[in-house]
Amino acid sequence: MVNVEDKADNAEQIKYWNNKAGTVWVAQQEHLDRLLAPLSQAGLAAAKFSANESALDIGCGCGDTSLALAVSQSNGSVTGVDISEPMLAHGKMRAASTPNLTFELADAAVAEFNSQYDLLFSRFGVMFFSNPEAAFENLRKALKPTGRMVFVCWQPPSENPWMSLAGKAVQPFMPPATTSPNPYAPGPFAFSDPAHVLAILTGAGFTDVQMQSFNTPLHIANNLDDALYFQTQIGPAANAVATLGGEEKNKALNAVKEIFRPQMTEKGLDLESAIWIVSARNKH
Repeated sequence: MVNVEDKADNAEQIKYWNNKAGTVWVAQQEHLDRLLAPLSQAGLAAAKFSANESALDIGCGCGDTSLALAVSQSNGSVTGVDISEPMLAHGKMRAASTPNLTFELADAAVAEFNSQYDLLFSRFGVMFFSNPEAAFENLRKALKPTGRMVFVCWQPPSENPWMSLAGKAVQPFMPPATTSPNPYAPGPFAFSDPAHVLAILTGAGFTDVQMQSFNTPLHIANNLDDALYFQTQIGPAANAVATLGGEEKNKALNAVKEIFRPQMTEKGLDLESAIWIVSARNKH
């Protein structure tokens, strides 16, 4: 594969995930893997990775789903690809005793492929391409003629209060946007519109595109303080912490705490999530 530095089609994302974001996700890896486990399991079940197959895990991050694929079929081979050096280094450490799993530092949007994989898989790793149709057209080159793709992406923020509640709480304290937000810009919710996803994948040459809805509550934290801390590390509240200072930051964080407070139970904080499980086949 082409190294990240060779072609920087997604230069902004490469910079982002190799700076603070990558180190934060490494630090939060265990919590995030536990949090996202129900969604990971749903996506992996849909992938139906089987004996003697090869898989490419796109945007593999710290390697959670790559490890799951590799362990599920010890006689299959798995390659995890990502643009984040700190996350891949962590993944390699976790996979030291998993011989059928390798990791590659590359931008999957422009990496050179040669029809070598039975399965393309991703858990929240494909919504950040600057030119998604071109990226998926390139990714299709990684598939064997009979190959398939399965990825998991978020439904709209309104269906994901585990993320959107904190965003709603901090919004009044944030500087006003200078331009209207582009709902399809690279980011967590870029693929929340099924018609948009269908247009991208069919335009890239995939066929038999299907989108299955999956909803489940996620366990955010055991108590309110832990919930607030986690939200200040990843998501809209983290952006508020980075952007605001002094009393405004304190007010924003208190607003997050207060919007979570009514949701707390004796088990802690559980909030709903909703994803699309997207599947498609190579068109050959």
